[in-house]
Amino acid sequence: MNLESPKVTVKKSSQDIFEYLSNVGNFEQLMPENIDKFEANEESFLFALKGMPEIELKLKEVEAPKKIVLGSANEKFPFSLTADIEDDSESSSNVQLLFDGKFNPMVAMMVKKPLQKFIDTLISNIEKQ
Repeated sequence: MNLESPKVTVKKSSQDIFEYLSNVGNFEQLMPENIDKFEANEESFLFALKGMPEIELKLKEVEAPKKIVLGSANEKFPFSLTADIEDDSESSSNVQLLFDGKFNPMVAMMVKKPLQKFIDTLISNIEKQ
């Protein structure tokens, strides 16, 4: 299952956005308002939204200043969330989030809409940074 956010323009350089998103603790500021729990260390963060199970994401790949890949720490639900960052100008960049999950069709059907809403919230909050 592949989902993508709209591409947004952020009034920061690609390097600034890359550094911000590389610090996984900053994802707390990007979470939806209904966040119930957030814990981070240097390479991963765990979060829970009200009424949902906890999800842990680990930093899997970084390609400065263009790409950051976070992956699921749970092997039962393998997925990745990639931030693609492009230069727009010296002081702005374009950012898009790409979700790639390997779910059975039933699970995919159940989680598609909430996941899309979550990804859209993250990108909207990145745009405000």
